[in-house]
Amino acid sequence: MVVLNKIYTKTGDAGETALGNGTRVAKHALRVTAYGTSDELNSCVGVARLHADGEVDAALSRIQNDLFDLGADLCRPDMEQDSDAEYPPLRVIDSQVERLEREIDAMNAGLEPLRSFILPGGNALAAHLHICRTVARRAERLTVELATLETVNQAAVKYLNRLSDWFFVAARTANNGGKDDVLWVPGANR
Repeated sequence: MVVLNKIYTKTGDAGETALGNGTRVAKHALRVTAYGTSDELNSCVGVARLHADGEVDAALSRIQNDLFDLGADLCRPDMEQDSDAEYPPLRVIDSQVERLEREIDAMNAGLEPLRSFILPGGNALAAHLHICRTVARRAERLTVELATLETVNQAAVKYLNRLSDWFFVAARTANNGGKDDVLWVPGANR
């Protein structure tokens, strides 16, 4: 359980922060940027939920929880020492990726195949889901870059890759099953 009695600690005033294993790093470190972007994405999902209801809202709630799991995973760099940790570190696992795949397949089953690229937009929920998609892609790019320098849980990378796909299909679903998607017209304004 997390207990926060005091919100400010002043320990970051010099531009450093602590990772999940206690190591102090610069606040601009790539690992911090990666999990900070997953936190930003979680906030975007929170805004999208203002326009969602029913199963979409429930799915977005699950995703928000997963994104906290992802942040906990990314803030703990020493995967090879997981078994020695006092408390087992929280890691994203393949079943979370597989759940996203099942949900994507279920949503996509009701959509017509795309014959054009679509522009982000449509109704409010779809527009917010497209914002979530692009922030998820940025979080994925940062996490993949981090993985070239340090050890990163590959399930976390896969999760982010599927998540952006989930947001894309969910946005189409929110746009009246794709019927209200805004299609790209190449060269329309030449």
